[in-house]
Amino acid sequence: MSFNGFTEEDFNVFAVEGLEPRMDQLKGKIRPKLEELGHHFAPTLSSLVGDEMYYHVAKHARRKVNPPKDTWVAIANSNRGYKMLPHFQIGLFETHLFVWFAVIYECPIKQQFAEQLLSQMNTIKQQIPSHFVWSGDHTKPEATSHQEADLQALFERLRDVKKAEILCGIHIDRNDPLVSNGPELINLIDETFTTLAPLYRLTSPIHN
Repeated sequence: MSFNGFTEEDFNVFAVEGLEPRMDQLKGKIRPKLEELGHHFAPTLSSLVGDEMYYHVAKHARRKVNPPKDTWVAIANSNRGYKMLPHFQIGLFETHLFVWFAVIYECPIKQQFAEQLLSQMNTIKQQIPSHFVWSGDHTKPEATSHQEADLQALFERLRDVKKAEILCGIHIDRNDPLVSNGPELINLIDETFTTLAPLYRLTSPIHN
């Protein structure tokens, strides 16, 4: 795969004022790269997790006023959508690139998954590398490092709070040279998905 990585210009798209101008830039600059990544990683993830995986590039179609602050490609085991399913994401905020495993608020298996996470918490603490990060809200750029995250609280919130979410993965600063090095970035995403695959597998008995 001859992927060229992301550039300063790609991240600057999120500084463009106005919905239409930003969407035009996003469609022209970032979306083709996300399509490339989705096309590349859907078969990889299919092999990794044992489900047929399909990619979905965010369209931001419901937006009428506010321009998107981030964009992504999501990979899930349905060709109809991903928001109600455990899925993987690669995307950008203005400040960084993110690579996630995600269970977001629309997903109906959150409570059962939270119970699985709580029961496997010690294993998860050991399996997830210290430089990985956790988030409880996919709309916010902030995340907490694995070392500092209160997993018990995150998992209990996922179980008990209707709008709660759980995301685990990596952030790469926009100024990191790795972001613009296509082959190295592909390798890092590949390694990240391999690390995150056991979290996805915890959902398999519930959502399949």
